[in-house]
Amino acid sequence: MALDQSFVGRSYPPTDPYEVGREKIREFAEAVGDPNPAYTDPEAAKALGHPDVIAPPTFVFAITFKAAGQVVRDPQLGLDYNRVVHGDQKFVHRRPVRAGDRLTVTSTIEAIKSMAGNDIVDIRGEVHDEAGEHVVTAWTKLVARPAEGA
Repeated sequence: MALDQSFVGRSYPPTDPYEVGREKIREFAEAVGDPNPAYTDPEAAKALGHPDVIAPPTFVFAITFKAAGQVVRDPQLGLDYNRVVHGDQKFVHRRPVRAGDRLTVTSTIEAIKSMAGNDIVDIRGEVHDEAGEHVVTAWTKLVARPAEGA
């Protein structure tokens, strides 16, 4: 069954703040195999004009995808997460994510489409720091496959 188009434009409340830690940044950089010293060495980051280590560009996925869970768990939307695959991801940064940032995410449904029996939901996550500064926008595309025999 196709998802309700009236949900397009619906925004969800901001998440609780996520405090970005140096160790989380280091672990993420190691996990993705990025040896950039600005991700692990505060002095290297400061030499580039940052107040502390910065995160790799895709680091913010962890918090934006979690925030998109508000959309997924919305019982009125009726998205069956058991049938969902991650279709696409895009980021536009205003500035790097930094150690010490306290970030919140506000998720908004940008589009709902049906294609070849699949429901496709595009979610925009606006990430702001504690001062209200816009840090990054993330777009997540979720594809809900049809039920067997549908």
